[in-house]
Amino acid sequence: MAKAQKVSPKKGAAKSLDDLFEDCLKDALWAENAVKDALPLMIKNATSKNLKKALEDHLAETKNQIKTLKEVFKSIGVKAEEEKCDAMAGILEEGEGILKETEPGSVRDAGIIAACQKVEHYEIASYGSMIAYARLLKHKEAKDLLSAILKEEKNADALLSKLATSEINVKADK
Repeated sequence: MAKAQKVSPKKGAAKSLDDLFEDCLKDALWAENAVKDALPLMIKNATSKNLKKALEDHLAETKNQIKTLKEVFKSIGVKAEEEKCDAMAGILEEGEGILKETEPGSVRDAGIIAACQKVEHYEIASYGSMIAYARLLKHKEAKDLLSAILKEEKNADALLSKLATSEINVKADK
């Protein structure tokens, strides 16, 4: 681990909450597009019918969330752009690793749920922060749009938890 030291900002670093908010939106747009691209692999490798359905439904939601994020950019008068989200890239890479580290069936399904919940938890934290920024910056439309996405992410997480505890983890334990 590196010794603790002051970090110098890179060129173009955020200087205001507006800048930070825009950077977070760019990360979120990249992340949602990456999730959209990753979900079909999870769907194809899931064996539980209920898990496949939940992931298919969330894929449709994710596609709509991408459109909603573009509306957020428009609502604050900024061009919609993506910036690679290293955190999401790492979480998705780990999710692919889970597929390689598990045999098809309920154990892999349990791993898929764990991987997907890591995605959801990261998104929940990110959207919560962006909503707080939007509120402070008086971007009401952006706040409302982001709040709708956050609600969907929380619902997806709750559904995955329910599937894990009521069905998939129980089967994986046998």
